[in-house]
Amino acid sequence: MQKLIDKIQVNIPFAMLYDSSLDFFIKYGLNPEISIDAAALNRYSLSDFRNVADQLHKSGRTITLHGPFMGLDAGSPDSAVRETTRNCFERMLKLIPVFKPKTVVCHAGYEEKSSGYIRNLWIEKSIEIWSWLGASIRDEGGMLVLENVYERRPDDIKVLFEHLENENVGFCLDSGHKAAFGKVPVEAWLESLGSYLYQFHLHDNNGKEDEHLALGRGTIDFKPIFKYLKTLKKDPPVITIEPHTKDDLWPSVKYLESNWER
Repeated sequence: MQKLIDKIQVNIPFAMLYDSSLDFFIKYGLNPEISIDAAALNRYSLSDFRNVADQLHKSGRTITLHGPFMGLDAGSPDSAVRETTRNCFERMLKLIPVFKPKTVVCHAGYEEKSSGYIRNLWIEKSIEIWSWLGASIRDEGGMLVLENVYERRPDDIKVLFEHLENENVGFCLDSGHKAAFGKVPVEAWLESLGSYLYQFHLHDNNGKEDEHLALGRGTIDFKPIFKYLKTLKKDPPVITIEPHTKDDLWPSVKYLESNWER
């Protein structure tokens, strides 16, 4: 099992890691994908973040980050919202040289219901922010990856990656979001965005809500993803599991161990 654990990331909010789980991650050799939300940016000092990062680096852990997203919209037609979004990311950027993450995941953030009627403007404004953020992270040795959430199909956001290749911005396919909110099979996502695919977020649900269940405890068919991973001749994308409780952690690891042959 440890061989598999060494290959994957485990999502955890910074507050939980700092307050109660750092020793647990180090004890079991878990590689964290640390969620940095606005509350953490407000609550903790740079020395707090550095203390956690130093301990993880000393234990040989690979780190990825998940950027803030609540209340943010890179493509908003409101310049004040975009300014708030950029300011929040600027604060997060100060942590990149501290944690030295392999990737930084952010929500692409396109919703047809709210932004479909201004799609071209949304795309234009989004590219401005993602281009700046992607280049900033790239220059620090990491990679920005944009994750699907409420997007219905890959064409909703493919244009972003086509315009962000110079900034080395990749795609993160979230299995749970695709199942709950997507309208086309996962194979269509893999075929359309495979050339940009750099990370997976794996968690389960019953197809209606973003439940973040342990792998195998919902109705998602992960076989197409595992089949896709087996076809890759290069190193597989970053794999992050997103359990929302410790009780969901080990069942997800065991599920991967049984079903992902790599």
